[in-house]
Amino acid sequence: MSAQRKIRVLETIRQGKIGGGESHVLDLVASLDKSNFEAVVLSFTDGPMIAALQAMNIPAHVIESEKAFDISVWLKVRQFIKEQQIDIVHVHGTRANTNVLWAARSLKLPVIYTIHGWSFHEGLKPLMKKARIAAEKFITRRAQVNICVSDANRMTGKEAFGQFKAIVIKNGVNLEKFDHQGEYPDLRVAYQIPAHHLVAGYIARMTLQKDPVTMIRGFAEVLKVFPDITLLVIGEGELKKVALETARELGIEENIRFDNFRKDIPAVLQAVDIYCLPSLWEGFPIGVLEAMAMGKAVVASDVDGTREAVQHEVNGLLIPASDPAALAEAIVRLCKDAIFRKRLQVGAINTVQRQYTITQMTRQIEAVYHQLYKQ
Repeated sequence: MSAQRKIRVLETIRQGKIGGGESHVLDLVASLDKSNFEAVVLSFTDGPMIAALQAMNIPAHVIESEKAFDISVWLKVRQFIKEQQIDIVHVHGTRANTNVLWAARSLKLPVIYTIHGWSFHEGLKPLMKKARIAAEKFITRRAQVNICVSDANRMTGKEAFGQFKAIVIKNGVNLEKFDHQGEYPDLRVAYQIPAHHLVAGYIARMTLQKDPVTMIRGFAEVLKVFPDITLLVIGEGELKKVALETARELGIEENIRFDNFRKDIPAVLQAVDIYCLPSLWEGFPIGVLEAMAMGKAVVASDVDGTREAVQHEVNGLLIPASDPAALAEAIVRLCKDAIFRKRLQVGAINTVQRQYTITQMTRQIEAVYHQLYKQ
């Protein structure tokens, strides 16, 4: 294809803040074969992801919208796609899809929809859940290709819609960026963590899905048994205030370091011994894969996509969701048994290197692009 025009792919996502889906987009566009593809990124809010893309000289644009099915931006999106001479539209997430689908179809462009996690998740009121299932069914049936990031996601779609066609391409990690043998700034010193302490890490959006309150309550139980440990909490979100208040109520602030989202996640992970993710649901958690790549012992909820990456007592520990006592028990076990902790760390590294690299993921997605472009 070197003598031909490169395939121009629009990668679109709902927000410029960095989370799992946004990290996926960043890694994907950075890893695409530049001799065959030109990526353009469209977000509906500004944020650190846009700056990161621009620093990599990848075209990144924002059309401001905070709503799903925001008819006011549809014509702007359509005009943008025409101006950019896009060949394929790759949409990441439900909200972005609702604001791009009409424009792409009106221009007769193929649409790929990657479902990083269904919008009809746990904790929704019945009417809202029913409406979201209807919306997802509508948009999945109008995409040329649906990509699920886990087998569990695909099964959920089939159960919800009756008929649902999708392929599974699991997330991958950039092993050059997340290098367990790399040298990073010593954040334990920066956060004034006692030298003799182990460090547990919670690095996630502080939302209902990621259940930070269970993290705080579980950590309080850990301290009763194993006091020589610090919890590093990195993230922002609507439940951060609740998490801070819970830590104060339990009197454990001295053993917790709260900080906002950081760009240097590999350095944060280097400072951590035990990575914790007590989610209520997951698509296929990139944060877990990054921690595994960095050789961390993982404790995570036994939910949908997570259990496809984490094998209990092989490369991590799985616990019931919403269970502070189980979370505490797993952390204490790892604190007290360094040999077992090391075994899980080695298993984690091996798993990611064999199955979940960004190169493996990107080549599979490129194959989909080639197939659609030929059609």
